[in-house]
Amino acid sequence: MAIPATDGLSGRALVARLADGHIQSGERLALALGVSRTAVWKGIERLRVAGIAVEALPGRGYRLPEPVELLETPRLLEAIEPRRRRWLRSVEIPFAVESTNSRLLARDPPPFGVGDACLCELQSAGRGRRGRRWIAPFGAGIALSLGWQYREMPRDLPALSLAVGVAVVRALGRAGAIGIGLKWPNDIWLLDAKLGGILIDLRAEADGPAFVVIGIGVNLALSAAARAAFAADGVKAAAVADACGAPPSRNLTVGLILDELLQTLVEFEHAGFAPYRQPWAALDVLAGRRAVVSAGDQRIAGTARGIDEDGALRLDVGGDVRRFVAGDVSLRPEGGVA
Repeated sequence: MAIPATDGLSGRALVARLADGHIQSGERLALALGVSRTAVWKGIERLRVAGIAVEALPGRGYRLPEPVELLETPRLLEAIEPRRRRWLRSVEIPFAVESTNSRLLARDPPPFGVGDACLCELQSAGRGRRGRRWIAPFGAGIALSLGWQYREMPRDLPALSLAVGVAVVRALGRAGAIGIGLKWPNDIWLLDAKLGGILIDLRAEADGPAFVVIGIGVNLALSAAARAAFAADGVKAAAVADACGAPPSRNLTVGLILDELLQTLVEFEHAGFAPYRQPWAALDVLAGRRAVVSAGDQRIAGTARGIDEDGALRLDVGGDVRRFVAGDVSLRPEGGVA
């Protein structure tokens, strides 16, 4: 998805003028943006079609329902330690895309040892595991992808999403959030509700380099309407604001996630999943609880017993501990949602 910049007016430029939540007259917007009032009106309509709720107040002008902090590369880079910042080759922030993961996958991999990041304000075809849709409310969440190339396929690559989960929770903790945990294999949870998720796409050849694109979606704040949209998809949703009283800065949070993620990717190449097994276990929200594994048409109930050294799920089914690997398998608490 892209919002066409017709009449010389881009969606980002228009939203930037409205980002403070104050009323802006059509005349004032036209003067500030160097376009006609008709171009402003058309631009507002394009934003609405894209899902941005711009309010029109007759005789007064336009405004967003709430102020919005737009993503800015210089601001988010401030949260990344200088030694880790050199592992980040580029940061791209298009205003609207179909999928940040797909955008990076369509490109050549970055050189070994550095990553390419892509974020956006609007994502129309965000993906979760098993082909599910990922909803990213405008201005209230994070849709981030990082492309990284390993010289050789890491032995523990199937467990990379678990290590990334640890990195994300660490970053959110640094942003002020308390009580956030992880649900196997790649969900970020708060009080039995989904706060975010991780999706890893792989492009590799046998005995050759491995190009991974790590997609991370996080809800920073959720309106009642956004929670209802998630519920319509069968998801009980939570937000970082629920864990710290108020949503932290989007730019700060993105920077902290990138900071932790870059460190994890570098460490994972040399040490694999081992350094992350115990930290992940400490964040496991289903450990010791009744849970259900769905594998195809099968539904297997048991007690979650954490993960093994490879990151596989251990489920105690009547005294028989079974092992499940990620893929087309999903896990949910008994009586809850996946």
